[in-house]
Amino acid sequence: MKPPPPQTLPQTLAQAIRFAIAAGLDKLDAQMLLLHVMARPVHDRAWLLAHDLDALDPAAQARYQALVPRRAAGEPLAYLIGHKAFYGLNLQVTADVLIPRADTETLVDWAVQVLDGLPAHRAPVKLVDLGTGSGAIALAIKHVRPGVLVFATDFSAAALAIAAANAARLSLDVAFSRGAWLDAVLSHGIHHTRGGFDVIVSNPPYIADADPHLSALTHEPAQALASGPDGLDDIRQIIAQAGAHLRPGGWLLLEHGYDQAGRVRNLLRQAGFADVQSKSDLNGIERCSGARTAAAANAAN
Repeated sequence: MKPPPPQTLPQTLAQAIRFAIAAGLDKLDAQMLLLHVMARPVHDRAWLLAHDLDALDPAAQARYQALVPRRAAGEPLAYLIGHKAFYGLNLQVTADVLIPRADTETLVDWAVQVLDGLPAHRAPVKLVDLGTGSGAIALAIKHVRPGVLVFATDFSAAALAIAAANAARLSLDVAFSRGAWLDAVLSHGIHHTRGGFDVIVSNPPYIADADPHLSALTHEPAQALASGPDGLDDIRQIIAQAGAHLRPGGWLLLEHGYDQAGRVRNLLRQAGFADVQSKSDLNGIERCSGARTAAAANAAN
């Protein structure tokens, strides 16, 4: 996109909003970008309305002019402003990590429910988040259940750096290790204390390699999105590994695609898990599937 002619450059806050809308942005994105370049809270839209005739200083104007065409070209707003809200936490995000989605809060809710249902004698309870990305799932769980020992892994060193920075800024004690799925916990020696984990959670890649929806996600890391011809390669690997890393009665909880619940349940059953089930998001879509080790299910009967 070419820069607009000088006479169209925004001078006031109201003009800045109109400038962005004319470039193809919706009003909310235009407002959030404007608040960002002015170093104000990005949800303080009421302030913009009250100050719409205020002048936009040259430095903020230059930043805004640079960001508007990037957003108009489809770059996610979260990457442009550098953070995203998730489960009540404000997380730093970059193009090295997947942007946390509200759908994933279903997985966090389920993990907390499972943790709350574990017997007291299992303490200390241990949970690992595989493929943590920005740290969203692990940090959300640690935030609401601080007594749980939380670990998180990712194959990407850049992603782990973002997750660790989020943990430090939020003062949440999560142990991070690098590697592919559960191989990471073995290589870093965090697994074999008292027999494994009580809960394994993951939001792995689950989009089929040829899925046309990938064309709309080109700004996000491909390795965090696609997983083989049917999108289930990484889920298969996690399920195959998980049983050996769970304590008796431990749970494996997985996020997956909107149409994959039945196939994931079948994979869990084939791997010998019990109490196989799925959870729906707020739209009624089966967003997550999980199960517990068969040994605990038999003991409970």
